[in-house]
Amino acid sequence: MPKPSSTDRFADAVTRWYDEHARDLPWRRPDAGPWAVVVSEFMLQQTPVARVQPVWTEWMRRWPTPGALAAEAPGEAVRAWGRLGYPRRALRLHAAATAMVARHHGQVPSSYDDLLALPGVGDYTAAAVAAFAFGAWTAVLDTNVRRVYRRVFDGCDDMSASPTVAERAAALVRVPADESARYCVAVMELGALVCTSRAPACDRCPVSSWCKWLAAGRPAGTVPRAVRRYEGTDRQARGRLLAVLRERPEPVAGAELDLAWPDARQRARALDGLVADGLVEPLDDGRYRLPA
Repeated sequence: MPKPSSTDRFADAVTRWYDEHARDLPWRRPDAGPWAVVVSEFMLQQTPVARVQPVWTEWMRRWPTPGALAAEAPGEAVRAWGRLGYPRRALRLHAAATAMVARHHGQVPSSYDDLLALPGVGDYTAAAVAAFAFGAWTAVLDTNVRRVYRRVFDGCDDMSASPTVAERAAALVRVPADESARYCVAVMELGALVCTSRAPACDRCPVSSWCKWLAAGRPAGTVPRAVRRYEGTDRQARGRLLAVLRERPEPVAGAELDLAWPDARQRARALDGLVADGLVEPLDDGRYRLPA
């Protein structure tokens, strides 16, 4: 019998660790369904699980199918998005649901290509839904997974902005043909809970014994990590303006929005950006509302 390869040993160690340490998240449960996975993947982009879970739960209660969401105005999706941040994701999710109704009889498509063709769905989301909802053999490469692979197999802490062709090919080779969904989510969970960006817990890592990065002394990356400021930014101003509109079912006068942000020039720039992004609709009488 041939000896297991390093890839096989890695997959076995990570999935066994996952079986013991995985978080109990509702979109991972066997009865969750493909739409639950789609909603979770949209919400989890750049947003922690703790903030997503209550919004996801309410979203699924209100819109348990793509058709239920598509039947509502886009503005209701923005309203329900609350303070998750990056609210354009709400519009994209609504557009994806509308496309599912139009193209796939209200069902989430199972193939990577059909998923990728949906509005707002990129390579990562298409691969994640194909794997987690339908068990497809594919490489799911979010930041957590890429960081684990770079450290364990390449011995470094640097990553390009998006995966390279070579990186995708190497990642796919590591995915076992059977139980690929379980393996992919296990690596993702390892990166989220143990092999973290700033404080990796190498003493609790199931693959530390053959991690090249740890063996090299955990060298710092050569690409500095950007620190994103939020206070006082246009993004914060946009959030304040949207909060006023979310809380009011009827259109809001411009004078009321003026109270939401003190800097008139920045407020105007933020409002113009919201209108350009389709998150806010200006009315002829000078009032504003979420998109109808």
